[in-house]
This record gives sequence, structure tokens and C-alpha cells, in this order.
Amino acid sequence: MMRTSTSMRIFGGFMALVLAAGGCQTKKSSSSQADTAHNSRNSLDWRGTYTGTLPCADCPGIRYTLTLQDDGTYHLNTLYLDKGDSVFTETGKFNWDQDGSRITLTERNEKFQVGENRLFHLDMHGNRITGNLAEHYILSKATDAALTDTYWKLIEINGEHVADGSTQKEPYIRLNSENNRIEANGGCNGLGGTYELSNPNRVKFSQLIGTMMACENMETENGLKRALESADSYHLQGDTLQLFRARMAPLAKFTAVQK
Repeated sequence: MMRTSTSMRIFGGFMALVLAAGGCQTKKSSSSQADTAHNSRNSLDWRGTYTGTLPCADCPGIRYTLTLQDDGTYHLNTLYLDKGDSVFTETGKFNWDQDGSRITLTERNEKFQVGENRLFHLDMHGNRITGNLAEHYILSKATDAALTDTYWKLIEINGEHVADGSTQKEPYIRLNSENNRIEANGGCNGLGGTYELSNPNRVKFSQLIGTMMACENMETENGLKRALESADSYHLQGDTLQLFRARMAPLAKFTAVQK
């Protein structure tokens, strides 16, 4: 009788080990499946710079330029429209949620859902904003493809509007991605040189040379040349491009034109 009892205890212990091993295997399998599930974090090219103008309670809007880095850090520039030209700069870390679909900017507890080339600004509870203003809570990814190889018509220089027909030729710039060269016209003379781009939204123009014809209105051309020589950053939103120096007021403003 004692031998039978001992055998039963041994058999029971063996079965417990088998069940425990099976449970661990099941848990490991479930965890593995969760790790390999497709989500925004592992399926989308989310790294890069996103821009947009979010609603503001006491101003026309807040212009966001948010760059997400591979190492889990972010760089954010904000500009409150009609509140002066001050650009507020912030750096910090961002965290992904367990589903790999949302991020939180830890320095400001601000949440975004990560989509294909878009960030959806979420409310304080982490929910998508709905209603008539929903489309105004979206940041779009800015890519070099939109910045480069586009004909950018000059429409403003140092805060002054450039009227059509005010110069002999239409002033513009174009950044050619094939050779990293800029081609431009200030309204009279052609201009060329090289450019370099880097994150977040940094640009540098160099080796700028051009023809030297004399025209009646040279103010726009001289202003454009000075803007290109001074610019160290840019802001791209939709079909509008702006060049800046040290986060001050825009040096020049352009609009994209189909050519």
C-alpha cells in the first residue's frame, strides 16, 4: 500500500512538471506572437520630421515641427501664430504604448497615434479627436522628395510681398536632388550653388555664384541672395516653404508651382 502511494506521488509530481512546462511554452509562444505582430512601430517608416498647424485656444494656431529619431528621442519646434516670431525649441524622449501604435512625448505628456506618414494628435485620454476639427489635429511627414526637385516661386522676402511682374523674371529656387545643387533666379540674374540638408529641418547653401546683369529692381534679387547665404533652417508645410536664420522671422517664403 505504501509503495502504491509513493508511486502515485511520483506520478503526480511528474504530471505537474509536464503541465508547468506546457504552460511556460504557451506563455512564451503568446509573447513571441505579440512581439512579431505587425504594428506602427515595426511596420511603418515613422522616423523623420512631421509638420502641421494645430488648433490654439487664443491664437490662429500652433505650428508644429516634430522630429522623431531612431534612439527614441524627439526634437520639437513650436510657433504660436500672431504671437510674435519666437520659436520654442524642446528635446526629450518618447515612449511607445504596448500595442506599438501610439507614442507619448514624455516631457509634455502629449500623445500621438502613428499612421502612414502622419501623426494624429490625441486627446488627454489617448483617444482620436473627432468632429469638424479632426483634420486639424494631424501632422504630416515632411520628406526631402517634397522639398527637393520642386519649383519654389518666391512670394515674400523679409516680410515683404513679392508681386507678380515686379521683377524682370520670376524669382524662384529649385533644389536638385541628383547633384545637391541649387538653381535660382532673383528676378534678373541666374544663381547657382550647392546645398546640404540635415535633421531637424536644417539647410545650408554655399558656393553661390550668378550672372551680373543690371536691372531696374534689384531689391528682391539682393534680398533672395542674402536669404540663401544666411539661412540655416527651413519649414515646409503643404505647398509653402520658408527659410529661417537662428529661429528668427522668416527670411524668405515660397510657394510650390507645377513646372
